[in-house]
Parts: sequence; structure tokens; C-alpha cells
Amino acid sequence: MKILNTFLLLGIGLLTAACSDKLEIQPFQNVSEDVALGTDATVKAVLVGAYDQLGGGDLYGGNNLRDAELLGGTGEILFVGTFNSPDEIARKQISVGNLDAEETWLESYQVINTVNNVLSALEVVDADDRARVEGEARFIRGLVYFDLLRFFAQPYEGGAANDQLGVPLILTPTRGISEENNVSRASVAAGYEQVLEDLTTAADLLPATNGIFADRYAATALLARVYLQMDRYAEARDAANTVIESGFYSLTPDYASAFMNGSNSTEDIFAMQVSSQDGVNNLTTFFSVPEFGGRDGDIEVLPAHLALYAAEDDRRDLFFERGGVTYTGKFNNQFANVTLIRLAEMYLIRAEANERLGTEVGATPTADINRLLRRAGLESRDEVDLSFILLERRRELAFEGFRIHDIKRLQGSVGNFSYDAPELVYPIPSREMVANPNLQQNTGYN
Repeated sequence: MKILNTFLLLGIGLLTAACSDKLEIQPFQNVSEDVALGTDATVKAVLVGAYDQLGGGDLYGGNNLRDAELLGGTGEILFVGTFNSPDEIARKQISVGNLDAEETWLESYQVINTVNNVLSALEVVDADDRARVEGEARFIRGLVYFDLLRFFAQPYEGGAANDQLGVPLILTPTRGISEENNVSRASVAAGYEQVLEDLTTAADLLPATNGIFADRYAATALLARVYLQMDRYAEARDAANTVIESGFYSLTPDYASAFMNGSNSTEDIFAMQVSSQDGVNNLTTFFSVPEFGGRDGDIEVLPAHLALYAAEDDRRDLFFERGGVTYTGKFNNQFANVTLIRLAEMYLIRAEANERLGTEVGATPTADINRLLRRAGLESRDEVDLSFILLERRRELAFEGFRIHDIKRLQGSVGNFSYDAPELVYPIPSREMVANPNLQQNTGYN
């Protein structure tokens, strides 16, 4: 995918027409939109380039998932690395110059601009492929805006107005710098509305299978996640049920087999592709140790987390020790794909939503949870309640990028910080505040 970097310049704005002065020559590494978006082949190349951006280490190549765990993992994991930005996030002392927050913002909007360019050029895409191309672009944009909202805004609360500040919604390409680029922050409600519009449209347009790229069920699974975050349980349940009942996915036979895979497992609904030639897995970099391609064991697992598992739970067996310190063994392969959505999450969503609603769509909550328990080497239970389902979610999805988002959704706390504490929200990067006078900073960062 790296060969597409020429086209990715669209992600940071294309140059306007050059002056007639022969000394003002357009830099050779820049390509006008007429060239980069002029044919079916080039638009599709730009779309593939958007996936490449999406899988960068600062986004879904690992850091978005890692930082969600650091922000919510107080008492269960400990960051001992030397990098200042993740350390600030782990300590809930985030500065306005935090590089992780800044890169998350900048690279997210670069991806958004790339797919906005794709969406602006659909008329040149072959008619047979146009729906798929639009669906993939909308899936990417919906995913990125969803997580921008979850990191940079106060949490969505079901039944509330949600008129708190969200993030700027930019839906057309940015190809130059002008006053029009100074977009204000939309409300959280407006942001979630846009995410739902993109993902529902994507689910309607995408094919049932699409290789390693986003397909109908990836969009539907992401919708289930979004609806759950919004406390819209019936829609979350139905979306998760659609994915489960599709028959395209199955749980891996044992828990460990769901991780460290160089190609998508039977359980993977959507994953960032990593190989020795391309891609990055920053979950390995920070959660693992040097013998498996990690740094120096930057993130330690503490006894409070290990205590969540029964001794006979196979998921506990995946932890390992080095030098008297415990680490998760989910990411001991630097060339493994970074899984973003897997089938186990859909069972957990369906179980939780059914339990909350008193329904049994697809299966009973107990049946869905027992699937995961048996896969973990545990005995089935006669009955489960909501608290057990939520605990099972915490065990099953540990360190996969859910912790802070679940705490906010469930209105819990992180140490002494309430779910809506300003310390649990990223600052708008200081460089953006300088560049765009219409932006308002988050509480606590002025």
C-alpha cells in the first residue's frame, strides 16, 4: 500500500492551480485532483490509500486501542515506558501538547479528507463498483468520526440532548487553506447522527464479502457497537444478530487462536492488515516484550486484573511473566493483524441488549455467554444476569480498546475520576486552536 503515498497527498490538501510565472512550479511530489481522481483506477487507489492511513500506528495500527486501555485501566494495568504522551494518558494528566492526542486528531482528519475526496469523485468510478466504493469510504469515515467523538468529546448519554461540543464535521474535500476551513465543533448529537448515516448507508451499499476490506457485515457490526454506546439496545441487538446469523463468521476453537494471526481468522469481522512488508502493530510494540517484537514491556498487567479470571479460565493462561512482571499474551507477534471487530463482541452485544430488554432475539443471553465460557474452558451456567454479562465482556475483550469507552457508556469511574471527568477527554490540539479561531477548547485545558 505504501506505493500509494503520492495519492495520499489528497489527505492533506491539494495545491491550487499554479501561477503563469514559470518559476512557480508545482512540486513534483504533488498531484492535482484531476489526475489523482480522474479515473476509476486512481479513485480506487486513493481509497486503498485511505485504508493504509487508517492502519497507521497512531490510529488503528494500535494507538487508538492502546490509549483507550491506558485511559481506563487505572489499577489494572501500569504504563512504565519512557514515552511521555502515553504516560500522560495513563496518569490522566494530559497536556494540550500531548503528541498522541495531536496525532490522533491530525491523522483522523487526514483519513476523513482522503475519503471525502473519494466520495467527491464517484462519477468516474465504474458503475458496477460505485456502490462498493462509496460504502467503503463511508465505513471509514463513520469509524473515524465515532472514535474522534469518543476521545475528544464528553460522552454520549442515552435520552439526553447531547448538545455538548463534539468535533468539526467536514464532509467535503479540503483542497486549500481559507476562512471556510475554520469549521466549528458540531454537537455530539450531530456527530453521532453523521456516524449513523455513514454506517447505515455503508451497510446498504456494501457487498456481503469484500476480501480484507470493509463489507456489509463489518458496517453492521460497527453499527451494533455505535448503537450500544448510545444505549439504543434494540438496534444494537438487531445489528449484532444480523452479523451472527449471517453465517460468515465463527468463534475460533480456542481463545488464543483469535489473536496473533497473520491473516484474518474465522472470528475476524474487520482487521487492519499487517505483514513484514507493510503495516504496523503497535499493540505488540507496547504490550509485549523484546523477544516477541515489543519494546521493553511498557504495559504491565496488575494483580487486580488477573483476579477477574477463574484459575481454570483459558483466557488467564494467555498471560505470561518475565522478570516477575505479568504481561498480556494477546499481542506477541509484531506481524499479526490488528483486529478491530471480532465475533465475540457481537455475542456480548446481543446478550447484553437482550438481557436489558427482556428479549431473546437470536438466542437467550445465557446461551450467548455460555458460548464464550465454553470456548474459554469453563463450564456453562444455568443463568446469567447483567452484571455477569458485563464482567464477561471485560474479560473477553481485555486490552482490545474497549475499557474507557465502556466505563463512559456505563457511567462508571476510573480511580477517583467520574466517567465524565474532564481528565478523561482529550484536549483539542494546541496547534489546531491556533490555526482555527472557531474551535473551542475542552474544559480543563484553557
